[in-house]
Amino acid sequence: MSEFDLNIPVHTSQNPAIQQAAKAVQYLQQRLRSVVIGQEDVIDQVITALLAGGHVLLEGVPGVGKTLLVRTLAQTFGGHFKRLQFTPDLMPSDVTGHYMFDHNKQFVLREGPVFTNLLLADEINRAPAKTQAALLEVMQEQAVTLDGKTHTLNAPFMVLATQNPIEQEGTYPLPEAQLDRFMFKIMMQYPNIQDEKRMVQAVTSSPNNDLLQNQNQNSSLLSSQQIISLQKVTQQITVDPQIIDYAVRLVNSTRQWHGLSVGAGPRASIALISSARAQALLQGNGFVTPDHIRQLWLPVLRHRVRLSTEMEMEGQSVDDVLKDIANHTDAPRL
Repeated sequence: MSEFDLNIPVHTSQNPAIQQAAKAVQYLQQRLRSVVIGQEDVIDQVITALLAGGHVLLEGVPGVGKTLLVRTLAQTFGGHFKRLQFTPDLMPSDVTGHYMFDHNKQFVLREGPVFTNLLLADEINRAPAKTQAALLEVMQEQAVTLDGKTHTLNAPFMVLATQNPIEQEGTYPLPEAQLDRFMFKIMMQYPNIQDEKRMVQAVTSSPNNDLLQNQNQNSSLLSSQQIISLQKVTQQITVDPQIIDYAVRLVNSTRQWHGLSVGAGPRASIALISSARAQALLQGNGFVTPDHIRQLWLPVLRHRVRLSTEMEMEGQSVDDVLKDIANHTDAPRL
C-alpha cells in the first residue's frame, strides 16, 4: 500500500504499517461517502465488518441505497460482485451451484453466486430455511461442499444480506444459527432532508440516473490482495486484557438480564473484539478503547438476543435494553 500518499491524519499509532493501512482505509471511506449520500454510520460499519472479515445484515426500507453501497464497495477494491434475489422458490443449488453433465459426458461444476468476493443476498428472509441454510457453511468456513468435494472461495469474501422491515407477508424468519453468523445487523434509516436533497440532485443530474456513472468503472482504489493485507493489519491492533474482560462482561450480562429471554453466545464476544480492532484502524488508532466497544455494541448484539415478553408488552425495543445493559456495565479506565 505504499502507493497511497494521502494527506489524511492518523491520530495515535506509531506503527508505520498501521499508519499506511489507516490512510488507505480512510480514503476508501471517503470514496464510499462520495457516492452513497447520507449514510455515514452505515458506511463506517460496513467497512469495519470488511476489515474484520465479517458479514453484514442490512435492514432498511427500499430506496435508501443498500444495493448502491454494495456495488460501490466492490468497485473500490476491484472485487467481484454478485447479487442474488431470494425468493420462496429459490433452491440451495441456486445459491451454491451444482455439478452438471456436459456435452463431453463429464461432470463439471456450475458455480453459484457465492463464488465471488461480495455477495448481496437481497431480501434474504423471502427464501425458506433450507435455502438460507445453504449460506451457513459459506459464511463460517468460506467454502462450499458439493457432492462430497469442498471448494474454497477466493478471499476476501463477504455476505451483505438485506431484509425489509415493513413487508412481513411471504417472509421466513432467519434461523438463530444464520443470524449468529452475521457480525453486524445494521439499521439503514431514511436520510435527513438535506442529504435527501443532495441525493436527488446527484441522481437526477447523472446519466441514466446512476450515481456510479460519475465514477470511473476501472478506478478501484485497492486490489483484493490489499484488502487481505488490511485485514491482517487489523489483527495487529492492540487489545488490552481489560478490554477483553469488558467485552465478555457485557455479553455475559445479556444472558441474565431481566429484559431478555435469550442472551448472546461467545461468538458475540469474538465479534465485539474483532470489529473493535477494525473500528480503531478506521479511526487511525493503534489500540482498542472502551469507546470502540460501545460504538459497536448495538450492531453486534441486536440480532443475537431476544426480547422478553414483558419488555415487548411495555413497548421496549432490543436496542433500548442493550443500551440499558451498556449503561450499567462499568468500563475499564485505561
